[in-house]
Amino acid sequence: MTVTALPGLVVRDDTVPARAGWSAVVRKGQLLTLTDLHGNQAADFLVYDAHDTSVRYSAPDTIQAQGNVFLTTGSVLLSNEHTPLMTVVEDTCGRHDTLGGACSKESNTLRYGHHTWSQHACVENFLGEGAKHGLGKRDLVSNINWFMNVPVEEDGTLGIVDGISAPGLKVVLRAETDVLVLLSNCPQINNPCNGFDPTAVRMTITEPGENDEDGTR
Repeated sequence: MTVTALPGLVVRDDTVPARAGWSAVVRKGQLLTLTDLHGNQAADFLVYDAHDTSVRYSAPDTIQAQGNVFLTTGSVLLSNEHTPLMTVVEDTCGRHDTLGGACSKESNTLRYGHHTWSQHACVENFLGEGAKHGLGKRDLVSNINWFMNVPVEEDGTLGIVDGISAPGLKVVLRAETDVLVLLSNCPQINNPCNGFDPTAVRMTITEPGENDEDGTR
């Protein structure tokens, strides 16, 4: 029996609790919507070609191609082979970080002191979700931080500051090929990236509607 996908049909709709991980395969043409439910919640994100995970998101390729370190509507997430993985087709937040990286037990200890060693971190979420798909630590690369505010100062220094997101703001990505997505709903409590109070985000996968080919909804 052949099953025909219906435009706008919700394929998956999950609320990811504070500090938790999430992963899914998003098929070519499908839309992935990340919604910041409560505001100022960083969502760390990695994306791979679902059929060949050695092809994965490349921050240098993406930044070089668009000439901007921030992501927003129209940004194309490029792979290490300079091929498109996903495109941002809608963004109600305004900009998203490509430079801040993912927190880990090691970086927490270095930045905030040895008392933070036991705190959960994004790297652990990525490893846990990646293991479900045969990925390990060597497969982790520089990630995207949706909704995270990391301004670049005139002298080139970076800061992690209060977010510019708010409850209900979202970013919508179109898969340009079948992709595997890993998400860490950031557990960080030592800097303002989550307003010092991690909260839930929503992850929704839908079939494209009739107007979604050109990125409109």
